[in-house]
Amino acid sequence: MKYDLLIVGGGPAGLTAAIHARARNKSALVISNEPTASPLCRAPRMANYPGLPGVTGLELVERLVAQARDMGAELKIGRALSVLPMGGSVMVSVENDAVEGSAVILAPGVSRAAPLRGERELLGQGVSYCATCDGMFYRGKDVVCAGDAPNFEEEVEFLRSIGCRVAVKRLAGLEILGEGRVSGVREPSGETAPCDGVFLLRASIAPAQLAPGLELEGGYIKVDERMATSLPGVYAAGDCTGQPLQLARAVGQGQTAAHFAIEAMG
Repeated sequence: MKYDLLIVGGGPAGLTAAIHARARNKSALVISNEPTASPLCRAPRMANYPGLPGVTGLELVERLVAQARDMGAELKIGRALSVLPMGGSVMVSVENDAVEGSAVILAPGVSRAAPLRGERELLGQGVSYCATCDGMFYRGKDVVCAGDAPNFEEEVEFLRSIGCRVAVKRLAGLEILGEGRVSGVREPSGETAPCDGVFLLRASIAPAQLAPGLELEGGYIKVDERMATSLPGVYAAGDCTGQPLQLARAVGQGQTAAHFAIEAMG
């Protein structure tokens, strides 16, 4: 099935985009980790959101999810791994699946993890973001896993179940070694460990890694007044587009991105 709108991120910006899409009678799929796992849901009280003084972060997110679902938006729980514009459509890989849309809105929030040393250079050359997608290439080989994804243990056990020899490391300070191909990792202590592959199982992937070629500005996704990015059919909304990191701004941008993405469909 091809959706009208794919939305990466189940926070206020992404859910608002889904609500607007359904109000315009367009199909919408939200791709996200469990929305109630968002840091926003830990806010005990928000005094500055218009019309809902004192609402908790959890209450607000739950209301947004319920409204989007009641209006017919779909929610797919999982990590988006890549975004690929294909001329008239956009493909998004989600774990070991792929979905297609006429356009995509990136609303993943702020990526707080800087790439590891060697990560960008060796992506696709031994560095992977999905064990169930790429694990079969490493059967009987030594691999390193590091990350904070909700399904981290599940992915590690999958690798072990297919015969990989798995070492679990901490993300912080880890360096990936290799010339043209992963050969090992170095820990902050200086200790090195040889391996054939490194699985970085983060809860989310930074936008520049998610969509290669995406133009950034000050570390945030660069957008125009329509919330369009430098890639065709790719829009962005919310904290990933920069300061100020405010809830009301994210909601407004989610609506704006959906509006112009749908308008461009004709």
